[in-house]
Amino acid sequence: MPAAANTIPLEQVDACCWRIPKRYKPGMRVDGLIFADDRLIEQIKGDQALEQVANVAFLPGIQTASFAMPDIHWGYGFCIGGVCATDPEEDGVVSPGGVGYDINCGVRLMRTNLRVDEVQPRLKTLVETLFRRIPTGVGRSGKYHFGPSELQQLLAEGVGFLYQRGLATERDVDCTEARGCIDEALPTNVSDRALERGANQCGTLGAGNHFLEVQVVDQIVDERAAAAMELEKDMVCVLIHSGSRGLGYQVCDDALRMFRSVPAVHGIELPDRQLACAPINSPEGQHYIGSMRAAANFAFCNRQLLMWQTREVFQDVFGRSWSDMDMQLVYDIAHNIAKFEQHRVDGKVKTVCVHRKGATRAFPPGHPELPQRYREIGQPVIIPGDMGRASWILAGAPGSMERSFGTTCHGAGRAMSRTAAAKDARGRRIDQELLAKGIVVRARSWKGLAEEQPKAYKDVDLVVDVVHKAGLSTKVARLRPIGVIKG
Repeated sequence: MPAAANTIPLEQVDACCWRIPKRYKPGMRVDGLIFADDRLIEQIKGDQALEQVANVAFLPGIQTASFAMPDIHWGYGFCIGGVCATDPEEDGVVSPGGVGYDINCGVRLMRTNLRVDEVQPRLKTLVETLFRRIPTGVGRSGKYHFGPSELQQLLAEGVGFLYQRGLATERDVDCTEARGCIDEALPTNVSDRALERGANQCGTLGAGNHFLEVQVVDQIVDERAAAAMELEKDMVCVLIHSGSRGLGYQVCDDALRMFRSVPAVHGIELPDRQLACAPINSPEGQHYIGSMRAAANFAFCNRQLLMWQTREVFQDVFGRSWSDMDMQLVYDIAHNIAKFEQHRVDGKVKTVCVHRKGATRAFPPGHPELPQRYREIGQPVIIPGDMGRASWILAGAPGSMERSFGTTCHGAGRAMSRTAAAKDARGRRIDQELLAKGIVVRARSWKGLAEEQPKAYKDVDLVVDVVHKAGLSTKVARLRPIGVIKG
């Protein structure tokens, strides 16, 4: 049985960071480090996720620490909000639990030149039309269908495949993490079952915590960074949260089955079988990395097609072309992925495999991987909150490279399990509660709304305060929702 969270030793490092010393469990190779302030750490102590932070510290080749962001909560193997970097030159491993079932689940922000007073009179029509036209819910297929050879190309080329077919612009490609394509993806490693599940799901929203929100910029904190991102107060934006759908889920499931006996073969002892892993340079490790990259490319394309359909809906509702409404991508970022990046560890630059499970890349100003338009301000970081409060746009800061392998939080983080949230919502109309706040919401089921009600999440403002004060990323703008569609 895992230890009760409140028995885990925690040492305060500073106002926004806490340590689980590696002496806590024999076998921990590094400390655990949790970014949280006094308020959030009390919430976190009530969750078994702290035990998962300690367990990740057992992974071979782990560098510096096992990290967790302030939106930490219980997950599969790794906590949600977990980060770790492993060095392939030190027998480092890759773990599917450090990526998650929804490979490259992520968020995409699109700005418009519309103002809230222009949109408000047509808001209900807009939300209804988005809900009718954009496929939402479990197992739903969409209007984009790719044959076997096309799907292989999409998995290999990412958003570039859609650009060649007129379904993406140059800016769409440029403003997507990794330009919408993780190199050296191996579509041939993706199982027939995964391909079957993904063939008709590119351009679909899915269910669970996935959403499409119409939002309004209600606060600008950093005028210079906001100007670079072309964000202004009272501007209407669209935030899309989705991932690799059934294809990515199957890739993870296939890998976990393949990895079941791999740790024992390599003499790796783990405190939790959900941390199943393989040496990066092993055949099994390479197989998973190739298929995971392909699933990540699928997810980039999925969000691109969701955005493309959103542009079409806005055109029909407002009677103007999407280019006339200046519906441009601000940025698209992954928050469930493992990527090879260069980082300085103990004074030496190394290429490490950074696992981000419910955590967001936050590269600082000057980083060569950033598009030229953001090189001076740092990478846009998109932090969705909950459908009743707000989301944040941040910018990557130098502290992320110094403290967390270029990483910050990814959202508000759950405060209640889905079961508890549904129980809490019995007898209530979540949609009517949100409408009373001026938020029009459409969803496939009452249960889905109940599980994702605002009360189920931590206050995103508190989470963002921590990463801002810790120097991982800095506040740029806050956006509040006015329209939401969910599966």
